[in-house]
Amino acid sequence: MTQDVFELPGPEGNSIVGNLLDLGQDPLGFVERCRDYGDIVPLRLGLTPVCLVFNPDYIEEILKERNTFIKSRGFRVLKTLLGEGLLTAEGESWFWQRRLAQPVFQQKRIHGYGEIMVEYADKMLQNWKDGEVRDIHADMMRLTLQIVMKCIFNADVDNGEAQVVANALDVAMHWFESKRRQNFLVWEWFPRPENIRYRNAIAQMDEAIYNLIRTSRNRSEKTNDLLSMLIEARDEDTGQQMDDKLLRDEVATLMLAGHETTANALSWTWMLLAQHPEVKEKLQAELKQVLAGRLPTVADIKSLRYTDQIIKESMRLYPPVAMFGREAAQDAIVGDYSIPEGTTVMISQWAMHRNPKYFDQPDKFIPERWTEEFEKQLPRGVYIPFGDGPRICIGKGFAQMEAVLLLAAIAQQFDLELVPGFPIVPQPSITLRPEYGIKVQIKHIGNPPNSQPREVAALL
Repeated sequence: MTQDVFELPGPEGNSIVGNLLDLGQDPLGFVERCRDYGDIVPLRLGLTPVCLVFNPDYIEEILKERNTFIKSRGFRVLKTLLGEGLLTAEGESWFWQRRLAQPVFQQKRIHGYGEIMVEYADKMLQNWKDGEVRDIHADMMRLTLQIVMKCIFNADVDNGEAQVVANALDVAMHWFESKRRQNFLVWEWFPRPENIRYRNAIAQMDEAIYNLIRTSRNRSEKTNDLLSMLIEARDEDTGQQMDDKLLRDEVATLMLAGHETTANALSWTWMLLAQHPEVKEKLQAELKQVLAGRLPTVADIKSLRYTDQIIKESMRLYPPVAMFGREAAQDAIVGDYSIPEGTTVMISQWAMHRNPKYFDQPDKFIPERWTEEFEKQLPRGVYIPFGDGPRICIGKGFAQMEAVLLLAAIAQQFDLELVPGFPIVPQPSITLRPEYGIKVQIKHIGNPPNSQPREVAALL
C-alpha cells in the first residue's frame, strides 16, 4: 500500500506562491530545515508540485530510473546555452552520446592532461607576489578556464575564439542567477537588457565554437585534445559520428562543467584551509614528504592521501552543485510513496552532505573522516558531489585529478589567509559560487619547485 507523497507533512507556504519565497530567500537554510520533516517532504513552488527527497535509498532509485525521472525544468532552461549536450539530453539521444563520449574520458586518456594542469598552475604562481591581496575565486576561475581550453581545444585562453567562449559563459552564469532570483518568471525572449546580453553572448559563443571545430577538423597533424577525440569518436554499430551542432553542444557542456565546478570546489577549499590552520599544517607536511620540493605528477596522487581527503571534505561541505531536480515523466512509486506525473523531485547535496544521520559533527571541516572504512560503510545517495546513477558526471575522474594536483601545486608554494571582514556568501545558482568572491592575502612559503615540466605545447 503506497501513500501519496502530497499527504505527507511539510512546511506551510503562502496561499498563492506556496514555498517559493522561502526557497528564494534562503535556499540552503530552507532545504536543511525541510530535512526535519522526513524522508520525502512535499512543497509547492508557485503552480509546480515539488517534493524534496532525503532518503539515500530513494535518491539512488530516482537517479537510476533515467526514463521515469527526467531532467527538471531548471535543467531544460539550460538548453539555450548547452543545447542537447550530455547534461541536458534525454532518452536514446543521451544514451548514444554517452556511449560515444565514454571512451574519451577513460582514465588512461585523462591522465595525459595532468602535466597541463600543473604547468598552468605553476605559470600562475610565477605572477603572484608575497603579501598581495587576491580574489582566489577569480584566480581559480581563470586557471581552470586556461586548463579546460587547452584540454578541449588545444588553444590558449588568450586565443580570440577561446576568449569569446569564456566571456559568454560568464554572461550566461550571471543571467541564470538573475533568473533564479526571479524564479524564472521573466521569459528569456522578453526584451530586457540582461536577456539581450545573454542572447548576444550565446550567438558570439556559437560562432567561436564552430570556428574552433572547423580549425580542428582541418588540422593535418594529430592532436590529443578532447575536441579532436570527440570528432573522431564513432558508433561501433552504425559508424555514425557527432555532427558540428552536437559537437558544439558537448563542448559548451564540457566548458561549463570542467571550468566552473572545479574552480568553485578549489575556492571553497582555500577558504576552509584558511579557517583551519591545523589542517593546513598537516597538508604542508604531506606535500613536503611526498613531493620534496618538486611539482606534483599524476603518479603522486595515490600518495597524496590527505590532499585527497581535504578535497572530498571540502566538496561535502560546499558541493559544486547545491541541489538539482528531476521530473516524474509518469506516475511513479518511490519506496512506499506514490509520486504523480509532472512532480519535480528535488535532491539537495547541501542537505544530504550535512545530514547528522551520516556525518558526525556534520558542519565541521574534518578531512580525516574520509578513511576507506568510512567510505565503504557510507550508503549510496548520501555523498553525491558528482551525482550518481547512469548520469553520473562523465568528467568525475578529470575533476578529481585536477583538484588534487592544483591544490598540491599551489599549497606547497603559498599560504593563503582570509582578508578579515570580507563577506563570503554561498550563491546557489547552477553551481555553488561565492557571491562576492573570496579575498585572501598570500604568503610565499617555499622556493619554486626544482624541476620544471615540459612545455604544454609538446604534450598535445
